[in-house]
Amino acid sequence: MSLNTDHIQVTHAGSLPRTPELIAANAAKETEGITPEFLELLESSVVDVVQRQKDLGVDIPNDGEYGHTMSTSVDYGAWWNYSFARLGGLEPTDVDRWKDATVHRSSPGHIVLTSFPDRRDRLAFNDAYTDPSSGILAHRKSVSQPKITGPLTYTGQDLVNSDVTNLKKGLAATGLTQGFVASLSPGSCARVANDYYTSDEELLYACADVMREEYKAIIHAGLTVQLDDPSLAESWDQINPEPTLEDYLKFIQLRVEATNWALRDLPQEQIRLHVCWGSWHGPHTTDIPLADIIGSVLQVNAGAYSFEAGNVRHEHEWRVWQDTKLPEGKVIIPGVVSHATNVVEHPDLVADRIVRFAEVVGRENVIASTDCGLGGRVHPQIAWAKLDALGEGARRATKRLW
Repeated sequence: MSLNTDHIQVTHAGSLPRTPELIAANAAKETEGITPEFLELLESSVVDVVQRQKDLGVDIPNDGEYGHTMSTSVDYGAWWNYSFARLGGLEPTDVDRWKDATVHRSSPGHIVLTSFPDRRDRLAFNDAYTDPSSGILAHRKSVSQPKITGPLTYTGQDLVNSDVTNLKKGLAATGLTQGFVASLSPGSCARVANDYYTSDEELLYACADVMREEYKAIIHAGLTVQLDDPSLAESWDQINPEPTLEDYLKFIQLRVEATNWALRDLPQEQIRLHVCWGSWHGPHTTDIPLADIIGSVLQVNAGAYSFEAGNVRHEHEWRVWQDTKLPEGKVIIPGVVSHATNVVEHPDLVADRIVRFAEVVGRENVIASTDCGLGGRVHPQIAWAKLDALGEGARRATKRLW
């Protein structure tokens, strides 16, 4: 990733809407396997989506996460579920992550992670969450969660090579020079049932070792790897009862250290970290403040930090950067367009958000982005309109800053 020199660069946080043809092909793949026809469609779809990103003003595109296996008929959740097809040591279960109350694991400090039904935001607004007319979980499909029953291994070499090959073809076809591929962080990788590893630390470092193989493949291809790590912020809501801040910081410190172990000796300029508070469309009143965890986040050895800043629960937290010094040579990638609303942001509002950050950390150090992936979170027509508003907002911010 390069610093801005004459304009605000634009990227996004990962998932983009899949075409109906690609969704159908993914569903057929579950029974037919990976066919030459599927691979041809995947390649052409990635080239097309890179072109569409460029047309909307995106400087640093990705493959839309099109190569990430979907476990449902919609493209929501592929950021996490895709890893199940790339890891050995897992066995399927009939546990539904959205409906079944389970304890994932215990960790030092007596912190226990619960599943979605027992999260504190869900319990505080139980009437809304359980009312189908509220729309909070209306689009959620059943997602079966696997469990770890043996030593984790990385088996996704062919799949990640397909990801990077297709993205590079898209970059070559459009003349763009930068691109990123999303990959699961060790902390988020570890958020499955575990019947094999004896401690939280052992599990995290096993995840770090296997996911490192994916990070290396992306980086060695000349691309940027984006570590998707909601575990640093979102886990706060997943702990019931609420822990002390001191205990929670110890809890995520282990995740930071495991992440840095996975990133050892890898070039920071090709690594970006994405942090979010979970992308479901709920109240999020139990989200931990960014100010409480920013010190931990900045310990991750990445060159750029992506975080939610367009979400109205977190937009005010741009002020954190008034009191937090951005390390030399690092950049921030704030979300200035939100996945959490169907309202399409006005480009002037997008520009205002960008300028606020630029005035605090410097115009060269801000890359405009979305809060989270847009694919599956809003209707495709709305998602593309939001990406258009992002590009136009960055152009307007550029005029004000240069």
